[in-house]
Amino acid sequence: MTDTSRGLPERPMSPHLQVWRWHITMACSILHRGCVVGLWVGAVILAGWAAALAAGPDAYAGYLAVIGSPIGKLVLLGETFAVFFNVAYTIRQTFWDAGKGFAPRIADMTGAMAIAFAVVATIVTWVIAGANGAF
Repeated sequence: MTDTSRGLPERPMSPHLQVWRWHITMACSILHRGCVVGLWVGAVILAGWAAALAAGPDAYAGYLAVIGSPIGKLVLLGETFAVFFNVAYTIRQTFWDAGKGFAPRIADMTGAMAIAFAVVATIVTWVIAGANGAF
């Protein structure tokens, strides 16, 4: 005969963060998801900029005051990082889509390169912007 008990069967638990050790590929995946959310915030900021521009000089001046504040500049710095990281991560994903770069050593190296590129490109962009009087 078969077991006809009405209880739920024992099912294995899915792996959790306490089971897996942290590595650069995992950090890149989480960072990419955060950057995508940040890019959506950037789209809202850009739409607000366009709306303020269309609303007239007073609204535009107020919007620029908010964006030019220290918190606004910090948000824009984060947006700059998100754009550059998303570009690097997308290039990495394109190689993965072609079946290349899955070896753990190469995956770790390309993840570190994506983060390093985003950091360096963000710094260079802000230095150039500052040298040209953007803030």
